Amino acid sequence: MDIQQIFSISNTQEFETVTLEVFRFQYHNNRVYKTYCDHLKKSPSHVTHSSEIPFLPIEFFKSHRITSSPKSPEAIFESSGTTQTSTSKHHVPDLKIYEQSFRKGFTTFYGPVEDYCILALLPSYLEREGSSLVYMVNDLVARSNHPDSGFYLHNLQALHQKLIDLEKKQTKTLLIGVSFALMDLAEKAPLALKNTTIMETGGMKGRRKELIREELHQILKNAFGIPHIHSEYGMTELLSQAYSHGDGIFKAPPWMKISTRDTEDPLTLQSHTKSGGINIIDLANVYSCSFIATQDLGKTYSDGSFEIMGRFDNSDIRGCNLMVF
Repeated sequence: MDIQQIFSISNTQEFETVTLEVFRFQYHNNRVYKTYCDHLKKSPSHVTHSSEIPFLPIEFFKSHRITSSPKSPEAIFESSGTTQTSTSKHHVPDLKIYEQSFRKGFTTFYGPVEDYCILALLPSYLEREGSSLVYMVNDLVARSNHPDSGFYLHNLQALHQKLIDLEKKQTKTLLIGVSFALMDLAEKAPLALKNTTIMETGGMKGRRKELIREELHQILKNAFGIPHIHSEYGMTELLSQAYSHGDGIFKAPPWMKISTRDTEDPLTLQSHTKSGGINIIDLANVYSCSFIATQDLGKTYSDGSFEIMGRFDNSDIRGCNLMVF
């Protein structure tokens, strides 16, 4: 499997060709995924288009080791969880693929990372091990090569002062934060920003009442005097990210594609603008599984963009127990 094919995709036909190649590779090298596909009678001989490829329910990352490589993992990324819930584990045998994915993805939507001072407000992620988000942001902070780039835990006043200093210097700044921490900053240290982009990564993590994205963004826009709040969409089970420059409309890099499935029939894909369960093709996941049925609800648009509208309630998840082994 030529990994560089994945990151050199430039059109729909190339995506289709590489996607089918990745499917064949994972069918033959990923035991869990092969068993799932066989259960659905979807072997490579039955699949001639990417729309026919089965999407593995994301819950399998909690109960099985999802890997398409015999190599030992260089890292195991783990989702956050409570004592009542099990966590997802993503075994990554080659971190260079993850690095290439998030670096190229960031550059695609924001330009060279060296152009920014990057500030990270990710307390819930920093307080545990195995966060793929922390790994990514730590790399971006280091590569920004800006003396003021760095992480902040709970020291909101220090972050507030740093933002004041950077604004005075008119420094191009990117503040990446988890939702509840950005809300804390908005309440305790509001500040008019002109040279800073705020990017939320989602998640109240049980620290605050859950808000719909529009409510969260309006509070942050009011507190910081900016017209748009940016967003990052990623998860432990993925090695790629989608980004929104505002209004909750996300765009994915060329090696990532979003579709929606019928909430009543999880094996049926839906047309654009109709809300449903989010399915993701992430070709950077070449050594785990690139075809994932998430627990998110959303809708897609004809230009490839999409929005996230919420999550399935556990009682609404259907079709995720098709196989037990």
